[in-house]
Amino acid sequence: MTGPSTPEQIRARLAALQEGDLPVHGGRTLAYVYDAGLAEVDALAREAVAAFAGSNGLDPTAFPSLLAMENELVAFARDLVDGPDTMVGTLTSGGTESCLLAVQGARDAHPDVISPSIVVPDTVHAAFHKAGHYFGVRVVVVPTGPDHRADADAMAAAIDDTTVLVVTSAPSYADGVVDPVPEIAAAAAARGVRCHVDACIGGWVLPYAARLGREVTPWTFAVEGVTSISTDLHKYAYAPKGASLLLHRDPALRRPQYFAHAGWPGYTMLNATMQSTRSGGPTAGAWATVQAIGDSGYLELAARALAATEAIAAGIAALDGLALVAAPDSTLVAAIADGPLDVFTVCDEMAVRGWFVQPQLSYGGRAPSLHVAISAATDPTAFLGALGDAVAAARSAGPVPVDPGVADLLRTLDPATLGDAEFDLLLAAGGLADGDGDLGLPERMAPVNALLDVAPPPLREAVLVAFLDRLARPFAPGT
Repeated sequence: MTGPSTPEQIRARLAALQEGDLPVHGGRTLAYVYDAGLAEVDALAREAVAAFAGSNGLDPTAFPSLLAMENELVAFARDLVDGPDTMVGTLTSGGTESCLLAVQGARDAHPDVISPSIVVPDTVHAAFHKAGHYFGVRVVVVPTGPDHRADADAMAAAIDDTTVLVVTSAPSYADGVVDPVPEIAAAAAARGVRCHVDACIGGWVLPYAARLGREVTPWTFAVEGVTSISTDLHKYAYAPKGASLLLHRDPALRRPQYFAHAGWPGYTMLNATMQSTRSGGPTAGAWATVQAIGDSGYLELAARALAATEAIAAGIAALDGLALVAAPDSTLVAAIADGPLDVFTVCDEMAVRGWFVQPQLSYGGRAPSLHVAISAATDPTAFLGALGDAVAAARSAGPVPVDPGVADLLRTLDPATLGDAEFDLLLAAGGLADGDGDLGLPERMAPVNALLDVAPPPLREAVLVAFLDRLARPFAPGT
């Protein structure tokens, strides 16, 4: 055990730790963070987070300030999603919690259904598979059409007496396109089934895109049959991390989401979310951000982000070696190789040039792709200049080879039969550990991604779980 550190030592250690992180400002980290480029708003939001970090959202009667801010955030969102006067909402910790609660609430609204299921397109966010895993709900996956949008007829045909929820995306994360929500919501309503729109990443952009005159597939509560919508404040509302909204058309739809328990000697537990204690920091940070930017500010930020997206999409379409997966409906762009080009190497080359773009592994018959989430602070000219150089460097380097014998072996492995020793060998083979078993990421990730790409999804999952398990262990004393 060590003694207490001084404030100066702590600050120095924090700064040293942060040196290895991706930058959260500058518009060059095109996943995980969203940058408005508004330094004063960012500073104000951080002040609000700090001021309310010790407040507890567990009991709104003890901290009515948090309830007031939450209600004001929901009221702001109501105008964006064409919410009726009856619309209600809940502030959650993020998009995944919002999606989890949408599934949990739909399940608990139908206790008579013995083996509940949800119907989703294959492009639905993994959070819904997580919800199915956590809550014992079967996930019925429907293939998307050639346009990468949910197949409305196939979704409707998949609804049966066990279906408690149908899910659509606005837009889907992987491809950046909006599903045909009106047709799917109508089919769900005809069967008396809830329809959730996952607008976690588009909910604060698409309303402004429509106001800017862009064509947007209807997806809001103006669509009959839409019963709930999730939209993240810490994405394109540019709030600090830890804030999302789950919105319901009326209070009756939200009520099964609540949990209460009085059958013990302590206080009666009453929760609106999966959390009990909730720091007031994210609530205050989100409220301060929305207040500071306002409706007109968000219109301007959306115009910037959408213009940058349009420029980047056009630049990719014109670039020899890459092709768009789909024309973007919002601020997400995905691209695949068009010819002999390794997109994983392109991602590495972009990192060398100070840009983080996200690799997406192959799925079914779909090729691997690179993915970017574009913010208002992203400079499209600088991005396209770097991308052109990265593509040229990747073409010169050639594809990352994967030994055919290794690829065949990976396809035959059953992760359920593998033990720690076998996973250690796989981590070493994939470049995620050295010969001594020490873990870490190599400077270039293309060889790792190429190996993962030839592995079946269950093996990918198992290897990465093994990697995370080994990373998330405290150091032994003296190391």
